Amino acid sequence: MTPHHTTDVQLRQGIAFRDLHHGPRPFVVPNPWDAGSARILAAFGFAALATTGAGLAHSLGRPDGTDRVSRAEILDNARLIVEAGGLPVTADLESGFGDTPEDVAETIRLAAAAGLVGGSVEDSTGREDTGPEGSPVRPLAEAVERVAAAVEAAERLDFPFTVTARAENFFQGRPDLDDTIRRLQAYEAAGAHVLYAPALPDAEAIAAVCSSVTRPVNVLMGGALKLSVDDLGALGVRRVSTGSALSRAALGALTRAAREITESGTFTFGADTLPYAEANTLFTEPTASRDGRAV
Repeated sequence: MTPHHTTDVQLRQGIAFRDLHHGPRPFVVPNPWDAGSARILAAFGFAALATTGAGLAHSLGRPDGTDRVSRAEILDNARLIVEAGGLPVTADLESGFGDTPEDVAETIRLAAAAGLVGGSVEDSTGREDTGPEGSPVRPLAEAVERVAAAVEAAERLDFPFTVTARAENFFQGRPDLDDTIRRLQAYEAAGAHVLYAPALPDAEAIAAVCSSVTRPVNVLMGGALKLSVDDLGALGVRRVSTGSALSRAALGALTRAAREITESGTFTFGADTLPYAEANTLFTEPTASRDGRAV
């Protein structure tokens, strides 16, 4: 592919996003699913954004998982989020979109070309066919090779591109904390800049993960786990993401409104909607100028 030429904005955003992981307290990176939600979240003062594969899939009318959304669709959506929010953006890059480490490396290069400053690569197979042993998670040696390829591609770029390595055990219904830690340690040794095990069940598991590695740890929040940013910081967490929770919150509001109309014939849901003028203001007043400075 054509070599990527980094803009001054992407360079500054790459440095800023990298440095957020080493600040005095954890930072929250919420997950918009389209340009509009990116604009709304940017208006609330978040320092960075992350895309959500599930949120995008649902917005396209598809279920999440098993490669239902293509790499091109994910990167096109990410590009719109980058342009709309004016903030550093890291992307959910699924399992890297391909069978080989070079495929994963190419995904990192394409992500950089889309304006992203980070991306996560998971160790799930990303396929309905989970292999001869029925495991949805790749063998460790194969997963490590793919993380190493992502890191090498990132480090060949001329700006800091933060690679997050995801251990999918708990998310894939395999609640094996020891293997999750073993995988994260191997991904750290392969050079991953951030480590992430979505769906950890409790504070004890989070603390065990954070204490077992030296790289920054991302934790997924927005579900049943009831911990604050300060609680997570005390456990050693450096970054907090919301995954598809915000998009599902929006779907929940839509579903409740539709249910009220069809079952009751009433429209009280309108009392909780964002006022028209306020919504229009969010989308007509830019949150950042084209050079990345707030206006």
